[in-house]
Amino acid sequence: MITGSLLILASGGFLSGILSGLLGIGGGFIVVSLLVSLGYTPIQAVATSTLVIVMSSISGSLQNWRMGYLDYKRVIHLGLPALITAPIGVYLANRIPSYLLLSIFGLFLIASIYLVELRKRLAIKGKKSKEPKINSVVSRIGAGSLTGILTGLLGVGGGAVLVPLQMLLLGEPIKVAIQTSLGVIVATAVSACIGHASEGHILFIQGFLLGAGGFLGAQVSTRFLPKLSESIVVRLFRIFLAIISTYMFWQAWTIYQGV
Repeated sequence: MITGSLLILASGGFLSGILSGLLGIGGGFIVVSLLVSLGYTPIQAVATSTLVIVMSSISGSLQNWRMGYLDYKRVIHLGLPALITAPIGVYLANRIPSYLLLSIFGLFLIASIYLVELRKRLAIKGKKSKEPKINSVVSRIGAGSLTGILTGLLGVGGGAVLVPLQMLLLGEPIKVAIQTSLGVIVATAVSACIGHASEGHILFIQGFLLGAGGFLGAQVSTRFLPKLSESIVVRLFRIFLAIISTYMFWQAWTIYQGV
């Protein structure tokens, strides 16, 4: 592995960690896209991403805990169903053709653009319902379960879905939703990582290098989250999602043509 690739991986990991702590996501969008662009197979990229997410989400959650922003009850209620369903995503990821896996990843990126916008609107409205429209237990099980499947299947933390769902279904304020999401991602990523490791698809050297950058990035962003407005970050993040989704569809088409 040349020095240039090492720097790219470390920089990509750092950026994924920034997004992890700032937006409550695992940073898998960057990690998977980066590894695919460097020539690794989609399943290797997805599997390695779970290792990176473990490191960055632990880093961010530890910082949130030190600052008194981590609610264990919220994390446990969402994390348990996610922990159970993550292996389902791993199972599916290992049996889906590469081009289809990339296509699903691209579709998820596009859907996330809408979810980020939804989250932004909810934050602006200050929507905080004391009595959620849907039973809170059912909402937590559903949201957590979906997050676990997405982590195992696509190598993403699932925070892009989990944050707006917490706001919409549970009436959580945005910063609480972000901090809770990051804690839940720890559980889902560990479960998915173990599953992918058992299949032999994780690139440990690349993963630890990306994870080291992610660890540092999450430390930086979680320190600033309570003080920052997210409007500019969200706008840039949406642009990033649009660009990467286009690239994923192009990669999927290229692989499909070669089948």
